[in-house]
Amino acid sequence: MTRIDDTFARLKADGKKAFVAYVMAGDPDYETSKEIVLGLPGAGVDIIELGLPFTDPMADGSTIQLAGQRALDGGMTLDKTLDIARALRATGDQTPIVMMGYYNPIYSRGVDTFLAQAKEAGIDGLIIVDLPPEEDSELCIPAQAAGLNFIRLATPTTDAKRLPKVLQNTSGFVYYVSITGITGAAAPSPEDVAPEVARIKASTDLPVIVGFGIRTPDAARDIAAIADGTVVGSAIVKLNEEGKPASEVLAYVKELADGTHSA
Repeated sequence: MTRIDDTFARLKADGKKAFVAYVMAGDPDYETSKEIVLGLPGAGVDIIELGLPFTDPMADGSTIQLAGQRALDGGMTLDKTLDIARALRATGDQTPIVMMGYYNPIYSRGVDTFLAQAKEAGIDGLIIVDLPPEEDSELCIPAQAAGLNFIRLATPTTDAKRLPKVLQNTSGFVYYVSITGITGAAAPSPEDVAPEVARIKASTDLPVIVGFGIRTPDAARDIAAIADGTVVGSAIVKLNEEGKPASEVLAYVKELADGTHSA
């Protein structure tokens, strides 16, 4: 049982849905991003997605691409990203942290070295968007052996033939991308999402969390009502782009968390 498994078990016992918040490590700068991460549990976040900045974020929309570039321009690194996780763990907080990013920085570090460092820093799971199931031996299986969940994305184009492959070595939860395309896309429709969530849940006992395009507490509530929770990323990151202080970012996050938890 990982911290992610424990969190979903607790939420299920309480009749609640999970709110997952994405932030880019190092955006708009190291200290501000650390302040935001340290404030997320108090704002009602159940799982933290910590973005690892990368030079070629092909799956991300412009908002998160720009956030990653700001972070890299400010000197953000893999080591500093792990330091943010360590800072949260140093407070004693046990909110799960999922590192989300691309394989190249991990490959460059060396898989075994990275996994040992991630585990020591308090990372609980990984979402690596450019490693398909066919490459599970690269990172997915070693990560699971090291005690980290490996979380997969399912999309509207993940058909009945592909879905079992996607789910094969997935753990923690399934991240359902509600919109075809890149992050920060149009708002999802609960009527469109509901049958897709049901289709995935018919094939797995894992929680299904829905993300992409959620920007308001009402939207978070409506999507959470038909899934096991919601993810919000681009709408949070956008506030950093606009130069909002950490306190304002966290106030917005709390509204989204409250919306999700009201489902």
